[in-house]
Amino acid sequence: MSFLAPLPFRGGAGGGGAQPVPSMAPTPTPPLKGRGFSLCMVLALLSACAPSPQTVTPPPANPPAGMQYLYGSGEAAALSVQAFAMLASHATATAKARPAQSVVLASGASLDQPRFVPCGDKPLAAVFDVDETVLLNIGYEYHDARSGKSYDEAAWDAWERTGAGAVSPVPGAVAALAQLRAAGVTVVFNTNRSAANAAATAQAISAAGLGQAVHGQTLFLKGDDAMGSGKDGRRATIAGRYCVIALGGDQLGDFSDLFNAGQPVAARRAATTTPSIAALWGRGWFVLPNPVYGSGLKGGFDDVFPMDRRWALPTDGEKN
Repeated sequence: MSFLAPLPFRGGAGGGGAQPVPSMAPTPTPPLKGRGFSLCMVLALLSACAPSPQTVTPPPANPPAGMQYLYGSGEAAALSVQAFAMLASHATATAKARPAQSVVLASGASLDQPRFVPCGDKPLAAVFDVDETVLLNIGYEYHDARSGKSYDEAAWDAWERTGAGAVSPVPGAVAALAQLRAAGVTVVFNTNRSAANAAATAQAISAAGLGQAVHGQTLFLKGDDAMGSGKDGRRATIAGRYCVIALGGDQLGDFSDLFNAGQPVAARRAATTTPSIAALWGRGWFVLPNPVYGSGLKGGFDDVFPMDRRWALPTDGEKN
């Protein structure tokens, strides 16, 4: 390239007269200081062609508040122990009484007019979601918190396949599930983990001390039917085989897909407190805390804060 050629040497060795340059003489290489301008140009051009250094975002100093609460706080642990103690007590008492109907909504039922699948002589069962209901995904949430990224489907799939060694049981779950099994109640898991990773999910459940799970018998997964992440189809399959006396989950979809049928935030919340549904909480339906992710983390200011319940700091003229 032309800018790399040596600068022509024009100086003379003698007096003040200009010296002719021999036409056949080789052009001498100038000293380094005579090429400073060309070196600057080369360095500038090379610098311009080099890739820009990537900015590395440092990991956050602390996990998000929801993770601090769910995975680190004594309060969340106490709530989980409390929920599982209530569930085990209710289910064992219900098992002795032998109910006529399950706690799974029947096909065609509504939240306003709930109807339930009859039990007949089917064996008893309690049905649980897995993630953040009986099993804490400590390893994945550590990765999520450190990376600062939102949910990534590929990363979650890798976690399902390889994360069994980095899970923990939800506080209270191991004792409660053991109590249910001792009372003759089959423990069934209904989770939106992938059916393609069934063996790895069963391994994670076992690694957390929650007992054995067999795909298609006591473990039901996303992909087992054509309903995607909806769980009503799988619940119907389970209720066709068992008299379900307890449901445990951390999302309303763990009890009925009707809660997620496009309702506004306020209406969805109100649906949980109607008399027919409110009677089920703690009496067949049991909710575990999860402020980290899921269908409950929705709503803007107008959804969460009703107009008639808002407050602003009084001005000086309003304080009296």
